Amino acid sequence: MSTNLGKLFEFMSLIGQLKRVKRTGWVLKNVTDPESVSDHMYRMAMLSFLVDPKTGINKDRCIKMSLVHDMAESIVGDLTPSDNVSKDEKFIREEKAMQHITSLVGDEASQEMISLWKEYETQSTAEARFVKDLDRFEMILQAAEYEQLDGRPKALQEFFDSTNGKFQSPQVKEWVEELKRIRQENHKNDKT
Repeated sequence: MSTNLGKLFEFMSLIGQLKRVKRTGWVLKNVTDPESVSDHMYRMAMLSFLVDPKTGINKDRCIKMSLVHDMAESIVGDLTPSDNVSKDEKFIREEKAMQHITSLVGDEASQEMISLWKEYETQSTAEARFVKDLDRFEMILQAAEYEQLDGRPKALQEFFDSTNGKFQSPQVKEWVEELKRIRQENHKNDKT
């Protein structure tokens, strides 16, 4: 096996690790069968397909950004505020991980992945801000699903609270309001 193929398979293995890294927030809340980082990224990528074309936001860029935004977690894990790691330290760890991961693929792919990751981290474009909204929305959508599946209405309210006032996209804001309406309706139905 050539060195390039060896590196490519190391890349594949690291990316595969994302299927086994459970989302820390759900683990800490004792959610039954918590999603993986890979699960989260996949649904974000699928939600990116739904971007309103009238916004001028580049759908393909959002899909790609959704797929790379948490890649570093294959090495550093899913760091949350409960880990007491500063934002600066988290960025340093993730940047180092991204540099290693992307060094395993060709220059063109490496540059694109790093560029998309940095764009997301700096929130420097409309696409990055939309994907950040999807990141938050996917989290509360998952929280609502876990509440329903586990029969624990409002048990994950803190995830909703943590996103209050943070959504920017009118499209995603509309989704959030509908999710809250559905969640409230489900909560009422659980009481009866």
